Amino acid sequence: MKHLAGVVLLSLALFSCSGSVNADNAINPQMEEQVLQIIRKHPEVILESVQAYQKQQQDDQRKAQQSFIQTLQQNPKVVIGKSPTKGATQSKAVLVEFSDFQCPYCATASKTLKQFMTKHSSNVTLVYKHFPLTSIHAQALPAAKAAWAAGEQGKFWEFHDALFAQQQKLGETFYVETAKKLGLEMERFNRDRTGQAVETAIAADVDLAEKLGIEGTPFFVMNGRTFSGAVELAELETTLAQVK
Repeated sequence: MKHLAGVVLLSLALFSCSGSVNADNAINPQMEEQVLQIIRKHPEVILESVQAYQKQQQDDQRKAQQSFIQTLQQNPKVVIGKSPTKGATQSKAVLVEFSDFQCPYCATASKTLKQFMTKHSSNVTLVYKHFPLTSIHAQALPAAKAAWAAGEQGKFWEFHDALFAQQQKLGETFYVETAKKLGLEMERFNRDRTGQAVETAIAADVDLAEKLGIEGTPFFVMNGRTFSGAVELAELETTLAQVK
């Protein structure tokens, strides 16, 4: 049965690519009929194939998370990279946040994080990673680009706070008004948020989130622990106590 499932998967993959090949390289109709016969006689092989694929994905994501956590514990600078940070410049506790500026749960979590970091700014490093959920939040990516551009002029966290504080206003007019209020050089701000560098930076964060199997925001990693959603202050305090 595993052999049949493998045949079906391979054949389906070939069929999915057949639209991009010319007639001379088209799938043999006889082979296609054979595969269809297998599916008719053994429909369960489709389910088995999907389950095997999902298990492989889960295994890969679990390994990626383990590797990420290990790197975070042993060499946090590699994880931090060029991402915005606040709090302690060197500490045992590094809190990595994957967030979306249009996500209401992220807005709620940002208030909790502000309380947490006010209390622990001397011994915790907060790292922000962009994970705009573009399929459901139209302004998530434009907001992320605007915040990144503000960060190029040393104002990421001020822009970050403004975006979450007035989330209902997200849009081009608000980004420009906020940039002006923060005293940003507007020509550079507009150039930075539309350039290739911002695309590359945000794509790298999104790629990391996807490799880790993150499906929603906000998502947090603090040393050896992961947690998600509108996190409670008590949960952050408990996690911090465990890593000191």
